[in-house]
Amino acid sequence: MSDSTSNPRLSLRPTMLSDLEFVVAVETDSANLPFITPWERTQHEGAVRFPDFRHFIVELGPDFEQAGFVILQGCRNPHRSVELKRLVLQPKGRGLGRECVRLLKRMAFDDLHAHRFWLDVKALNQRALALYRSEGFVEEGCLRESVRLMAPGADGYDSLIVMSMLDREFQARLALGLEPGR
Repeated sequence: MSDSTSNPRLSLRPTMLSDLEFVVAVETDSANLPFITPWERTQHEGAVRFPDFRHFIVELGPDFEQAGFVILQGCRNPHRSVELKRLVLQPKGRGLGRECVRLLKRMAFDDLHAHRFWLDVKALNQRALALYRSEGFVEEGCLRESVRLMAPGADGYDSLIVMSMLDREFQARLALGLEPGR
């Protein structure tokens, strides 16, 4: 595996169609559902097959335990704007999100030659917002009440916070030692 898709504890491997049962189960888990808008299996199948997407399974340690999945979109975008479409992890509170975001930043800027790496995150997801801010993403704006709350018993809307990092910002973080070595 290339340096940008793994570290000693965590690795990303391309999702196979045989992984989609796991993907859908993690995505619809009650711990994750409030923070994402789940896809149908056919949407995931499309993301696995379509070259503009990169769909990965997050694996842990030497036993390659499945820990979640990641979707990048815009990988062939002529404007070099790559979106972190989805990051869903099953074990919480173990630092996996930070490690995964760091791998994805290296992939976006080093492998995909992104000019801009961006994402949106639900405003209710304060944990993710804090992570992205601490990893150098800049808040660009808010799409007010743009998504319906999908959790059982919820009736209302949440806003999406749009955040991004530019290639020069990533390079500056590297120069300042704020990004792990390559």
